[in-house]
Amino acid sequence: MFCLLFFAVNLQSQNAIIDSLKNELPNYPEKDTTRVNLLNAIASKSYGLDQDQLKKYADEANTLAEEINFFKGEARSWYLKGLYDLVKGDLENATTCIDQSLRLEKKVDNTIGISTCYDLIGTISRFQEDYDKSLLYYDKALQIARDLGKKFEAAGTLTNIGAVLNTLGEFDEAEAVLKESIAIYDSLDSRTRILQPMSNLALVYNQQGRNVEALGYYQKCLTGYREQGNKVFGAAVLLNMSLVYSTIDENDKALPYLEEALELNKELGRELEISKCIIGLGYIHRFKKEYNKALEYYDEGLEICEKIDSKEGLYNCYSNISTLYIEKEEYDLALKSLKKGLEVSLAMGGKRGIAESYFQLGLIYYNLGDNKKAFENALKGKEIADELSLIGTQKESNLILSKIYEKENNHKKALGRYKEYKMLSDSILSKESIQKIAELEYDYKYKKELDAASNRELKLTETVETTSQNLAKSQRNLLLGVIGFLLMSLVLGAIIFFLKLRNAKSKTQNIAIEQKLLRSQMTPHFIFNSLSVLQGMILNKEDKKSISYLSRFSKLLRITLENSRDKMVLLAKELTAIENYLALHNLENESYEYSVSVDDTIDQSLFKIPPMLIQPFVENAIEHAFVDQKVNKKIDVYLKSINEELICTIADNGIGVEVQEGNKRKEKKSLATTITSERLKILSKDFKMKGSFTIEDRKKYNEQGTIVTLIIPYQKLVK
Repeated sequence: MFCLLFFAVNLQSQNAIIDSLKNELPNYPEKDTTRVNLLNAIASKSYGLDQDQLKKYADEANTLAEEINFFKGEARSWYLKGLYDLVKGDLENATTCIDQSLRLEKKVDNTIGISTCYDLIGTISRFQEDYDKSLLYYDKALQIARDLGKKFEAAGTLTNIGAVLNTLGEFDEAEAVLKESIAIYDSLDSRTRILQPMSNLALVYNQQGRNVEALGYYQKCLTGYREQGNKVFGAAVLLNMSLVYSTIDENDKALPYLEEALELNKELGRELEISKCIIGLGYIHRFKKEYNKALEYYDEGLEICEKIDSKEGLYNCYSNISTLYIEKEEYDLALKSLKKGLEVSLAMGGKRGIAESYFQLGLIYYNLGDNKKAFENALKGKEIADELSLIGTQKESNLILSKIYEKENNHKKALGRYKEYKMLSDSILSKESIQKIAELEYDYKYKKELDAASNRELKLTETVETTSQNLAKSQRNLLLGVIGFLLMSLVLGAIIFFLKLRNAKSKTQNIAIEQKLLRSQMTPHFIFNSLSVLQGMILNKEDKKSISYLSRFSKLLRITLENSRDKMVLLAKELTAIENYLALHNLENESYEYSVSVDDTIDQSLFKIPPMLIQPFVENAIEHAFVDQKVNKKIDVYLKSINEELICTIADNGIGVEVQEGNKRKEKKSLATTITSERLKILSKDFKMKGSFTIEDRKKYNEQGTIVTLIIPYQKLVK
């Protein structure tokens, strides 16, 4: 997992979309609604990647929309400006912007826009720590989204509701809501948006002490961030991963995640998140017993939180400062800080913070010798922790209660609490733990009898010796059990690894077979149609046309047969095949225009690419793009090289992919697309080079038709 820090962030796809939108702007110089929509689209796509760019284009869209009285576009730009201020931590300006957006959305009666505004008001209220207002507006947004059947919007609002419930310590409800959000995104196959509820669910698990589950989800989220580059999301995931590792005392692993999160938050200007990172650095120095350095970090974090008046941040600071003083055995200072922390947590209403505060108060009073107050506070903390399943607080509260009972010579209850403490502990029983349990058992079973009758001393001694022998035997059995468990784990691990490896190989072989099957099915079908066309030309005595057709057909057949034997072919050769393929389909009645062009920077004789990657998308365009369209049909294939990536676009001016999907296209296209996707994944691994494709409806760029963007793995020959 540590190695992921060195992976380069892959932003090419998102940046390509932004660049494409920017390139469209000069085509729309007029002050009209289209230009406003383009400016808003660029601003929206820039969220999390380039906040300054978001602000620039949202401001320009806002000014233009206001000038031409385009209320819907103006509402959208106000929303984006509010989003920018929210990330910057300027909640007052964010509120002003979203109020303006909501006013305009209501003016034009844009219901889904109103829902989006409600959702952002809920988020602003959450950052203002007004959780009742936050939930109220989230519920409004959710109701509208559900009434309109907008699954994406509903899932996003459910994600936000889960975050509030988590903050309030309602972990069971938060888990249920977040799992519902994940299920919706999964049904919609949204690999990007599903990451946010996964991250929030991981945070729920972390606070419950379910660290393995939390890390599993965070790892998926971190992989998603590395691929997409959304800095706002990435900073949150990195910070939370560092907290998980700190929780299990793996601070060496936590530190690089924490430092990267701090840099991102500084870049984004998010003061609350910066304070959290600084407090995390203080924790690591405290763990190393570098108390003065840790206190410097805590004071710095406290100063930021006081400045922005963040109750959540203040609680974190006071709690950590108190823990530091407890470790230094300066209990009066610890008590002073913790009382402030409890006051803040009670004002917030967050049950998790209240539970932890009461537990720490119990610990301080215990060390100050006030067993009564120690017991009262530790018990309060445990009761709330039991309600919320906070394993860490449950465990430590039981330990304090055990020590208090032991001081009061209530050995039975001391033993019970200590056993609960050990049951909740993540670690394997150590020798010291076994000894502690034995001591408690001894106190409970035999001490009263020893005090009551001295004449039973001999019998008691024999019993103690027997107990010691049994304990030694138990220790040996435990050791053997642990060794056996580890050996079994190794064997099972090896078996699982072998099965996964075999499954991966099998999957790769199946994909290769499917691709070959696709080729073998396509070739006879194409040959039959081509020969039928040729036969018709001959019967109609179209000699020149039939000779031209036969010449192109023979060239295509020869190239196809040659290419099918090779894993990589020259780009020039593959493009010749594509051009012949287009020409053959068009030769009979010239039903469409086509072009195959290559950027001047590409030397076709130096590039080798996998064969039959472009052809399925060209075939889809020919067969499906021009349903019921009789004239002005055009297909353009264009190759360019950007940042050492070979990019091929296949664009048509047909009905568009959204209409095609609505018409339930034939399974053949879906199968070809699926197999091509799997093939690209394998080729990417083989050549250690990115390979992917996206299919978009050109109406998002105010054009007609479909555009496929194909990133092709390649080999470059040396001159």
